[in-house]
This record gives sequence, structure tokens and C-alpha cells, in this order.
Amino acid sequence: ILGMFSELKFPVPWGHMAAKAWGPLEGHPVLCLHGWLDNANTFDKLIPLLPKDCYYVAMDFSGHGLSSHRPAGSAYHLLDYVSDVCRVAAALQWRRFTLMGHSMGGAVAGMFCFLYPEMVDKLILLESLGFLLAPEDTEAWLKSKRVVIDRLLSLEAKQQAPKARSPEAALQRLLEANRHLTAEGGAILLQRGATETPAGLVYNRDMRVHTQNRESLTVEQCVKLLQKIQDRVLIIVAQDGLLIPHKLDSRNHFVKALRKAFESTLKEHIQIAEVPGSHFVHLNEPKAVSGIISNFLMVQNARARL
Repeated sequence: ILGMFSELKFPVPWGHMAAKAWGPLEGHPVLCLHGWLDNANTFDKLIPLLPKDCYYVAMDFSGHGLSSHRPAGSAYHLLDYVSDVCRVAAALQWRRFTLMGHSMGGAVAGMFCFLYPEMVDKLILLESLGFLLAPEDTEAWLKSKRVVIDRLLSLEAKQQAPKARSPEAALQRLLEANRHLTAEGGAILLQRGATETPAGLVYNRDMRVHTQNRESLTVEQCVKLLQKIQDRVLIIVAQDGLLIPHKLDSRNHFVKALRKAFESTLKEHIQIAEVPGSHFVHLNEPKAVSGIISNFLMVQNARARL
């Protein structure tokens, strides 16, 4: 029964990586990657609706959910999250598997795919185009790198203890920070994203994840890389999410450029599905995406067996 899951824990040099798993161990392996500041519970509503013959593992990135925080003095780089995927895949002894990523998890999945193409049979991107684009302006690029360092040093100087909140306040804070989350979805994320203390709930996430350093690519690089894995990519975009070009402000010109490039250059080779819903459509309204994902998994798996 896919509603039932088991908890997994994998040792790493600075502690452990945590994950949860659904389905039969011998099933087709699917690794699920959550978004920035979220955790593995983001897939709780979706996975029970997907094909029963797959083995789904949803991991917590380092500094998120139940996974250990990275060592003192470290920032969080996108490639660190890619190495998290490498470590979990190695612990599971998976040589080839499907990757499904939401938001930042999609960017991690995309980068993993291009660094280790032989290990990925299919790529499913939820509210993600699989990339983080480089600012066209050199000064903006330099500023973004400086901000990462300054934020890290500022956090180290403050050494603030995590703030405790009542369950109601912790949920309210989460919902205020993300208008795409429903109260139910926020509560699901909090179950894994906070720890109960005598003073109240404390968020599990490492404050340093706010210092995330991105690995950026140009539109041309993105298109070229995606061409390498054509026919094996499903991109799901929500109509009220973060990737609809006509609803984006001018700062998100790169998303417009990327979608335009995908649809003109890769339209025949990559499946892009637009569904009703918000950035967290997979958690808020999982039935809006479960059929599309299930068909993609089943068709591709059948083709792989031929």
C-alpha cells in the first residue's frame, strides 16, 4: 500500500541524510527531491497516487527536514545538494533511476542529470525548468556571489538560537512566507520540518540555507544539455505557479527566455504540461498532476523493458 512509508537514514561524514520510502524494494527506483526550505513530506499526497510498482524514495537535503546540518563554517551550494543525491544513490546502490524534483529540487535534478547522465533514465520537473540561469549582467552576477558570503558571515557573527513558536504561530509563519501553500500542506511540511521543544516548535532547517550559492547556466547551455536527454523529460507547470511567462515580472526575463527556447527548440522532444494550481500543486491538488506523471512513468518503463 503506497500510503504506508518507511523512514531511512544514511550516514555521511557530518551526520546523516534522512529519507522516506514507499512501495516495493524491487520496484523501479524513483528519487524525489523537494524544494528550498521544504522537506520530503512535500510528496506525501502525490506518491500514493502514482504507479504501485515503483520504489519511491523522497530524501531531505542536508540542512532540511530530518537530515543533519552541514559542518560549521559551510555555506550551501547547489552542487552540495547534487552531492547529497550522489550519496543517497550510492547508499541505495542505485545505478540508474528516475529523478523527480520540485522547484529547487528540479534544479538539483537537472544539474545531476547533466553531470551523471548515465544514471538517469527519466527526469520529472514539477514547477521547475531544471536550471538556474546566470544573470546577464556581470555586476548582478558578482553581487549575487558577494551576498552569499556576507550572509554566511553575518549569521556566524549573530549566532542566534533557533526561535521557538507555538504550533499555530509556526504554521502561520510558514503560510505567510509562502502564499502558494494551503494550511493542510503547511501542516504536512511542519510535521517533518519542525521539532517540539519545551519552549515550542523550532524549525529544523539550517539558517545557512538562506546563503544558497547557485550554479548558473546560460539559456544556450540549458537547451544544449536538455537535448542530450530528450524524450525522457516531463516538465509540469502550474497555471498560478512561478513559471507562467505572462504572469512574471521583468526580473524573471530568464524564465520567459528559457520557456521560449524550450518550446521552440525542444517542443517535439520534451513534454511540457500546464495544469491548474499553484507552485505547490503536487501537494495541494495532487490529482491534477498524478495522472500525467503516472502515464509518463508507465509508458517510459514499458519502453525501457522492450
